[in-house]
Amino acid sequence: MKYDVIVVGAGLGGLIAGAKLAKEGKSVLLVEQHDRPGGCATTFNRKGFTMEVGLHEMDGLHASDMKWRIFRDLGVDTKVQFLRVPEFYQFVNERYDVVISHDPSDVCQKLIALFPEEVPGIEAYFYQLMNIRKIMKQPITGPEKSAGEFLDSIISNEDLKLILLGNLGYFHDDPYTMSLTYYSMAQSSYYAGGGGNYIKGGSQVLSDYLAGYINDHGGKVLLNHLVTSILTEDSKVTGIRYRKTAGLQDTAVAQCDLLIANASVPQVARLLPDEKGKILEENIGGLQPGASLLTVYLGFNQSLKEMGNPCYSTFVFDRSVKSLSDVSINNRCDYDTRSFAFVDYSHVDSELAPPGKGVGAVCCIDYAKDWEALDRESYKRKKEEVAKTFISRLGKLIPGFQQAVEYYEVGTALTVKRYTLNPGGAVYGFAHTPDQSGTTVESPLANLHFASAWTKTGGGYSGAIMSGYLCAMGVLREGRG
Repeated sequence: MKYDVIVVGAGLGGLIAGAKLAKEGKSVLLVEQHDRPGGCATTFNRKGFTMEVGLHEMDGLHASDMKWRIFRDLGVDTKVQFLRVPEFYQFVNERYDVVISHDPSDVCQKLIALFPEEVPGIEAYFYQLMNIRKIMKQPITGPEKSAGEFLDSIISNEDLKLILLGNLGYFHDDPYTMSLTYYSMAQSSYYAGGGGNYIKGGSQVLSDYLAGYINDHGGKVLLNHLVTSILTEDSKVTGIRYRKTAGLQDTAVAQCDLLIANASVPQVARLLPDEKGKILEENIGGLQPGASLLTVYLGFNQSLKEMGNPCYSTFVFDRSVKSLSDVSINNRCDYDTRSFAFVDYSHVDSELAPPGKGVGAVCCIDYAKDWEALDRESYKRKKEEVAKTFISRLGKLIPGFQQAVEYYEVGTALTVKRYTLNPGGAVYGFAHTPDQSGTTVESPLANLHFASAWTKTGGGYSGAIMSGYLCAMGVLREGRG
């Protein structure tokens, strides 16, 4: 069968692109190798608990936020409920315990009280964030700074720098290779709209809605099917070859007028015929994927909020991290000292746990190479050790934590790689370094488009959503031309 559009991959970028094009009357086929749509925007069920795979809080969702306009266009705003998260994050190290709200004025006052000698730097930091769009319009006078270099230039106190970059893991693994512009755009969106948001019922609710929207508008979402090759003729895509994900099934062919790749760009290069794949690899050049994440999924026999856990999300920095230069080193340390985030979903009406119980997650930077050499039993044993390590560490921070744990499960960088097919399990696409951030990857074929975290808009929920919508709008404009 022939379709107007085939979308490869049902991450948020592919779902948004497919939904918009289906709404505009295009016949859409979306093919996803996993058993559910969403990519990292998914949940899974264990022992009565719903485990959130990726979402901690979604930035923006205010009147001027592009995502909110996209959600209104696709009816998300009336079908999916967003819950305001109570605070941005709590930062904890051996010297400070600071709660950062979503109100930049409040944060300024709190930090000035703690670090009165750093008033100019604190003000300069928030000026950078809250005026980033205006700053980006100014003439470029030299190489872009990293987020770390920027903070070094305005602030002396290392603990203050760590507090301000407490949630760096939302974007990248090293403050000194993190694009200041990308960081400023992403971080400011949490402050600009008055708070972050969580999806009631989990991020799967959003992904399922978008998949249903495609089906309801005449499209087809095909789960549990893997695209094995992209078919081309001359300088155009003509279709795909695909099969069921499980088993050695026969392949099938679907034809299309254009193809949208929600898969990682390196993966797309491998799906193309040799000549076109090599061209795309050359277009990617030396672009490096970003880091991955390790997650310990936790089900509790009671609500941690009711037990006294004070915050929704807490970033715990090990005592060995005394300056920004220690952050990248620490992200490669053993798990008994690696800094981490803990999210306690009992602070919102998440509907992830049975009444009286709770769900949470530990999350830290992770790298596939640290797991790839292990055999199956060693891999399982190391995951168990990691889970117990983090549970023990949190037990020292939250009284009664260990006794409250009813279920736990670990997902590594290899888990991310298996379910997304992203190289190295990269969760944010290409690394957001000053020389890579905002890079546009040129397609080697006129009717091959990209809609994912691997595009100019970058990773995370916002980047993927905007990438999908911008891709769809570009396709529609070309169609009118």
